[in-house]
Amino acid sequence: MPDPLRLAEFILPAALIVTVIALIADIVILSTRRAPARTREQALVGGPADAASPAPAPRPAKKSGQSGGLAAYATGFTAIAFLLITVYLGVRMIVTGHGPFANQHEFAVSFVWGILLAYLFVEWKLKLRALSVAVLPVAACLTLYAMRLDAGVEPLVPALQNNLLLTLHVGFAILAYGAACVSFGAAVLYLVAPKLRRLKVNLERLDEVGYKAAVVTFPLLTIMILLGALWADTAWGSYWSWDPKETAALVTWLIYGAFLHARVVRGWRGRKSAWLLIIGFAAILFAYFGNNFFGGLHSYA
Repeated sequence: MPDPLRLAEFILPAALIVTVIALIADIVILSTRRAPARTREQALVGGPADAASPAPAPRPAKKSGQSGGLAAYATGFTAIAFLLITVYLGVRMIVTGHGPFANQHEFAVSFVWGILLAYLFVEWKLKLRALSVAVLPVAACLTLYAMRLDAGVEPLVPALQNNLLLTLHVGFAILAYGAACVSFGAAVLYLVAPKLRRLKVNLERLDEVGYKAAVVTFPLLTIMILLGALWADTAWGSYWSWDPKETAALVTWLIYGAFLHARVVRGWRGRKSAWLLIIGFAAILFAYFGNNFFGGLHSYA
C-alpha cells in the first residue's frame, strides 16, 4: 500500500472519534434545552402556547452561555469530521487517479461524506440540531464499517474504466443517499420524539424537513439511474440487465416516488409519511449492502 494511504488510514479513526464526540455534545445540548414560553407538550406538537398555562422559568444566563458554547463545539466537531473524510477521499483520488468509488470501502467512506454534507447543510440552513441524534449514528456506523473493509488499491475492473461516468454516476448516488439519510433522520425523530420527554422538537417541522429532503433525493436518484443505464450500455452492451443492484435501485426510486405521490396527491402527513421515508432509506441500505449476498454484475462494489 502506498505510504500516503498508510497515513490516510489514521484519518478514519480520527473522523469516527470526532463524529462520536459531536453526537455526545448534541445529545447533551438537546437533553438540557428548554422551550421558552411553551409547555413541554406544546413544544412537541408545535402548537400555539396556551395563555392559561404558566410560562416556564427563564433559563439562567450562565447555562444559556454554556449551551451556546457547547453547540459551537458540536457543530465544529461535525465539520472537522467532514473535513477529515474529505482529506481521506482526496488522498485516495491522488493515489489512484480516479474518483474514490471503486469498491465497498471507498463507497462507504463516500457515503459518510454525503451524509455529513447533507446534515451540515440542514443544520446551517434550518438550525435543526435534533437531526444529529438520528443522522450522526448512521455516519459513525458506516465509518466503522469502512474501517473493517480492505482499504488496498487494486486496478479498476474493466466495467469501471470510465472515469467520467464513474464519477458522475456514483457522485449523484452519494448526494442522493446523503439527502435520504436526512429524511430518514427526520422520520425517526418524528416517531420517537413524543416518547422522549427530554427531546424537545417541533413535529411539524420534522415532517416538513423529511419531505423537503425527499424532494431532493428523488431527482438525484433519477439522474443516478439514468447515468447508470448509460454506463451499463457502454460497459455491458445493455441499458438494463435486472442485476440485483439495478433492481434494488429501481425499487428504491419507486418508494420515494410513491412517497411524493402520497404526500402531494393524497395529503399524507405524520406517521404514515415517516414510515415511508424509513422504508425508503432501508431500501437504499439494501441496494448498497445487497450485492454482498446476491452478487451480480455489481459484485465489485
